[in-house]
Amino acid sequence: MSEDFYTVLAGGVGAAKFIQGLVRVVDPSKLKIIINTGDDIELFGLNICPDIDIITYSIAEVVDKEKGWGFENETFNCLSVLKNYYDYGWFNAGDKDLATHIYRTDLYHKGFTKAQITSKICKKLGVKADLIPMSNESVATYIETPLGKMHFEEYYIKHKCEPKILGISFRGSEKAKPVMGVIDYIKKAKRVIICPSNPIVSIGTILSVKDIKNTLSSVKDNVYAISPIIEGSAVKGPADKMLNFFGYEVSSVGVAKFYKEIIGHFIIDRKDQLLKPQIEELGIKTYCFDTLMTNIQKKENLARYVINL
Repeated sequence: MSEDFYTVLAGGVGAAKFIQGLVRVVDPSKLKIIINTGDDIELFGLNICPDIDIITYSIAEVVDKEKGWGFENETFNCLSVLKNYYDYGWFNAGDKDLATHIYRTDLYHKGFTKAQITSKICKKLGVKADLIPMSNESVATYIETPLGKMHFEEYYIKHKCEPKILGISFRGSEKAKPVMGVIDYIKKAKRVIICPSNPIVSIGTILSVKDIKNTLSSVKDNVYAISPIIEGSAVKGPADKMLNFFGYEVSSVGVAKFYKEIIGHFIIDRKDQLLKPQIEELGIKTYCFDTLMTNIQKKENLARYVINL
């Protein structure tokens, strides 16, 4: 029997936007948000969790609305000095953002787990939703390119996703275990929602953690995913290039094929409504709605639609 909470799989700006709408539709305390940590990286001697922070700041309503990440009204005084000491000038960490990384790293050194630290940061910022890293163990997404293997953050920010993809790997995923409670949250949720995130390196990373994919498959009739692809293009980021690398067509159909073992329901954009029959041939119930979240009202509308299906 399902319990009175919703479980959400999330990563990146697309997820943060959707969740901004979701917390206006659902009591935030009834949300269990499982977040990709494959983007986590150590820079400047600090532990940085980009996806956790984007979602935390978005729910706390302190996020820079124009960029979609970091704090609003940010300054970069510390970074301007750090650039003299490190060759990481490509990573734009603002002063307020660095404070989060300093606090997180201090707690790591004191023996707290990633899940415990995330909970503490959420409480400090007034976030009532339960934000849960996919794993306490370290998992790092690496992209193989003609320039060599590089961390996803370097590929995404420094190289702007331009180098050709020759391989994608999740280092450490074979040893990673779901944070305690995650499997039950998937099994017992009123509904499981997969955000419009990059299916390969946001959701795919979560699926690489032991038992998560199999558990989703066991409850697939209760799993609803939202496509991050509209009219053959990624709304943001390299999802299109990554789908293509793995042999999936760059469309909502390609995303549906990637997810077909774990979802029973799929929300695509109205502009892709002609693709609905192809997706339903996969045995996935398909719905059309306006999924391009350009303002808070559209974020809320999409969230309410998914919840009420």
